[in-house]
Amino acid sequence: MLVILDYNIGNVRSVQKALERAAREAGSDLPIVLTADPALILRSKGVILPGVGAFGACITNLRAANLSSVVREVVLEGIPLLGICVGMQMLFDYSEEMGHWHGLGLLPGRVRRFQGPLRVPQIGWNQLHPTRPDPLLAGIPDGAYAYFVHSYYCEPANPADILATTEYGITYASVVQHGRIWGIQCHPEKSQQVGLRILRNFVEIAIGN
Repeated sequence: MLVILDYNIGNVRSVQKALERAAREAGSDLPIVLTADPALILRSKGVILPGVGAFGACITNLRAANLSSVVREVVLEGIPLLGICVGMQMLFDYSEEMGHWHGLGLLPGRVRRFQGPLRVPQIGWNQLHPTRPDPLLAGIPDGAYAYFVHSYYCEPANPADILATTEYGITYASVVQHGRIWGIQCHPEKSQQVGLRILRNFVEIAIGN
């Protein structure tokens, strides 16, 4: 099975439906399960860490559900992990959103607020610029458009962890990867064929795990 972590952040059914479609397109009957059960999570082929809203609320709920330690176990076991939107941001050391919040510390770096004349939050379609080949971005051309809604961006301490960049006043990391950890800032479930291809690629990574 492929697991979406359930930690009371709101409706993630759209992500589940998009993953189910991506699995069908990959020719797989891999079940997509929404759960907070550590036993199921650690038996899965791949794990999705979703996130919507504020960083502080997401990381607080994740810890209240006793899932932060489970996510670390997922990484130690080599199970593929994909963080989406705030789920990507939580992979890092800390966020500056409305204070100072410690993240999961799986990737070194911080989450910062956009500055400058452009409207914040960034809402709408923007381009992905891959920095190197990776299975998650297979078939995604340079300049492909994805859908974003966010006021904060990830600043990895290690440039090698940046898998794709996006321009919004600055060049920032919109996709990251280290080992069996991936993160995407855009909303793949709202990004039409580009988003479905990214999710399909993750399903295929999970199948091969």
